[in-house]
Amino acid sequence: MKIGFVGLGNMGFAMASSLIRNGQTLIVHNRTRDKARPLVELGALVVDSPAQATEGVDAVVTMLPDDAALEQVTLGEDGILAALGPDAVHVSSSTISPRLSQRLGRLHTENGRAFVAAPVLGRPEAAAQGRLVVVAAGPARAVERCRPIFDAIGSVTHVVGEHPPRANAVKLAVNFVLASLLATLGEAYALVEEYGMDDRAFLEILNGSLLKSPIVEAYGAKIADGSFDSNGFRLELGAKDVRLAVEAAEAHTVPMPIASVLRESFVAAMAAGEQDVDWSAIGRVNTRRAS
Repeated sequence: MKIGFVGLGNMGFAMASSLIRNGQTLIVHNRTRDKARPLVELGALVVDSPAQATEGVDAVVTMLPDDAALEQVTLGEDGILAALGPDAVHVSSSTISPRLSQRLGRLHTENGRAFVAAPVLGRPEAAAQGRLVVVAAGPARAVERCRPIFDAIGSVTHVVGEHPPRANAVKLAVNFVLASLLATLGEAYALVEEYGMDDRAFLEILNGSLLKSPIVEAYGAKIADGSFDSNGFRLELGAKDVRLAVEAAEAHTVPMPIASVLRESFVAAMAAGEQDVDWSAIGRVNTRRAS
């Protein structure tokens, strides 16, 4: 396939690299052009606008940080929608609000174009290895046409229907569960530490003998070691996802009391200047003691 790709953050860059390694032809655009330079060495063509990354492609993938960025890239000057061909598909892998997903789906349909929401589950290292989990929703024919994209970046694709916002709601719900897990692990560590228990030893009991989850193992180790580097999923983006989950719930009068408390923890972390570290740092926000 000939694919446009817009947005080369940590996840977007890894996804684009995986697509190239799987034999796809890539045209890429990023606001900061230097981030695309390593992809040129792999064979990608770098262009100056979202529209240029969209013209003549079979599909254009967007991987952007928030609603505002996706809306601007799609609907703004030199945007995707105006340049998208009648047989091409806009694949939005960004974690965005169901509200915006619904609006973009409607606008694409009104213009005779196809829009597929396909947010992904996993970290950048999984994307680079083609091991993401893809959650896709949109017109059935458009979803099937994008299978080569999903197969290149992911190990499994869950198609959840033809209504794009459904995929975005699933992504927000998953990230809410993960964020809750991070906060819970930190509180559990704080309790056992007060009774002289080592965090890693507790993790072995919890995960080694009970949960047996690679997610718990990886994030549990990060929180235990205080290893909150900036190469993974930034805490600021985790805060945005929890906020979107709360807003999506409020739109349908769905009570989410845990999510509301969790949102305040993320705000506290950002107030402490931790917006750029890995979001697993949320596990320590509520358990810090005065030194």
